Order: sequence, then structure tokens, then C-alpha cells
Amino acid sequence: MDLDVLNMFVIAGGTLAIPILAFVASFLLWPSALIRIYYWYWRRALGMQVRYANYDDYQFCYSYRGRPGYRPSILMLHGFSAHKDMWLSIVKFLPNNLHLVCVDMPGHEGTTRSDLDDYSISGQAKRIHQFVECIKLNRKPFHLVGTSMGGNVAGVYAAQYPEDICSLTLICPAGLPSTTDNKFIKQLRELQESKRIDRIPLIPSTPEEMADMLKLCSYVRFKVPQQILQGLVDVRIPHNEFYRKLFLEIVDEKSRHSLHENMSKIKAPTQVIWGKQDQVLDVSGASVLASAIPDCHVYILENCGHSVVVERPRKTANLILEFLALLHSIDNNKKQA
Repeated sequence: MDLDVLNMFVIAGGTLAIPILAFVASFLLWPSALIRIYYWYWRRALGMQVRYANYDDYQFCYSYRGRPGYRPSILMLHGFSAHKDMWLSIVKFLPNNLHLVCVDMPGHEGTTRSDLDDYSISGQAKRIHQFVECIKLNRKPFHLVGTSMGGNVAGVYAAQYPEDICSLTLICPAGLPSTTDNKFIKQLRELQESKRIDRIPLIPSTPEEMADMLKLCSYVRFKVPQQILQGLVDVRIPHNEFYRKLFLEIVDEKSRHSLHENMSKIKAPTQVIWGKQDQVLDVSGASVLASAIPDCHVYILENCGHSVVVERPRKTANLILEFLALLHSIDNNKKQA
């Protein structure tokens, strides 16, 4: 073989080997870095831009896509210990011309974390209202979506600031009394009795605990490599002290049943989506909301757990779009009548 040709293959092989080796090394040594890169990539691929908004000395971090138009903007509130990027799996199935806003909840990711802040559900709802005013999202009523803890906050927000929203989607929301002692409730009761707040199931500190949390939250059994589990834990560990403080705040008497205490004040058309096999928050909460909210549409997803956004993103996106289309059709009929 000609020496020049041989050299060309060697150089080409080396060029390809460097990024491959870098990827393998990152996967083995710094899996948390790969997870951050993953979210960065999908934000870019889906056209989501990250911005910051300030209310006095408080900073909110959020991502958005599109601009306000004739259709309502959509504000999405994530759950406990998550962040704005958890919505990317649903954003993927929403039209590009919809105005979407995903905000980091108080104390999470890029939003200000302060020991002096009020992390009760009511306190978080007030902070989200400040954010809404900062970016002038309430110039026109918007559609509010919340899941788990974010669903609790979203429901309280809808009750306390009814003029801001035109409709509401609650996905497996917290804040309702449990009628069933499921696995998670039993674990919490055991923790309360033993006072072992370092063993909260939703705050993992090891790959094994992370795997247990994923099993608790999902009906679908995802096969997650050990290195990815380690990366997920590495990303969370620096925040675990805050998560423990927040968890104790939202399960306290002041916040534990906030949605239940406010649900009768919700006047906006409401959509409730719940995984039938939810082991964290019992699906019976859907009927509780349906009986209290006048215009409530309930959708129970078979073979789905608490992590509806991750397990059934396409279905959830379609349900939200169908709900908004239904409301738009009703509004048009009223105008024509």
C-alpha cells in the first residue's frame, strides 16, 4: 500500500478515535457531564432558549419557544427536585408555533435558592406569580400545566390568581388527601416514626437508591446503565440538603393538602391526567378533583405510573392539544351564538 494512503488512513482513524475515546472516558468518569450535555443538546434541537428574569433581587431561570399569539401561551411547572428540562420530552410533540414557557421552580436549578424564602405551596405560587408578571405572561390569560408538586402549585395558583389563566392541566398533582395507603405513603409513615429524614425515597444518594426511586415513580421499567444512574446521583447530591428541607416543607400541614383546600375555588376549565399505576400519589385523587371542579376533564392512563411526562410524553402532549382545541371550539361556538 502506498505510504501516503496508509498515512491518510492512520490520520482518519486517529481523528475518529479521539471523539470516541473522549465520549467513552466521559461516560465512565464523568457521567453527570454527559447528562448536562444531553439536556443542552435537546434544548438546542427543540428550539428552546434559556433566559433569566429578575424580580427585585430574586432571579428566575426559564426556557421558552415561540411567541405569544392568538392561541394561549403555555406555562409548565415541574415537580419536586426536577427542573425545566423535564418537559423536553413533551415539548418534542408540541407544535413549534405554540408559545411555551418552562420555568425552574423556586430553589431549583437556575432559580434563586434562599434559606429565607417561603417554600410552602402557597409561597411557591406567589413566586410563580412574580415570574409571570416579570415576563408579562399574563397580558393575556394563559394555559397552566403542573405535575406532582408543580401540579399542587398550579392548582393553588389557579385558585388565587384566576384572572391570569384561561385553562389548567394537572398531571398527577400533589396536595390531596390519600384514600389509599400505597407503597410511598407507607414508607413516609415509617420515616416519620423513625425520624430518618436522610432516607426519603425521592432523594437518592446512591445509584441503588436512584434505581429504587425510578421503580417507585415509573410503571415502565427503564433499563438504565449503572454509569447513568451514577451520573443522575452526582447531579443531585449537591442539592440534596435543599431537597430535604423542601420536602419537609411541602408535606407539612401548611402545604400537604393545599390543592384540596383550594380546589373549590378553581373556576377555569381543568384537565386532569393521571397514571393508573401511580405508586406515589394515588389515582383516586382524580375523582376528588372531578367532584370539586365544575368543568373538569379526567384522563386515566393505563400502564403508567407517576412519571407521566417521561412514560407517556406523546400521549400527554396530544391530550393537552386536544383539550386546548376543545376549549377553542367551545369559545368559537359561544361567539357565534
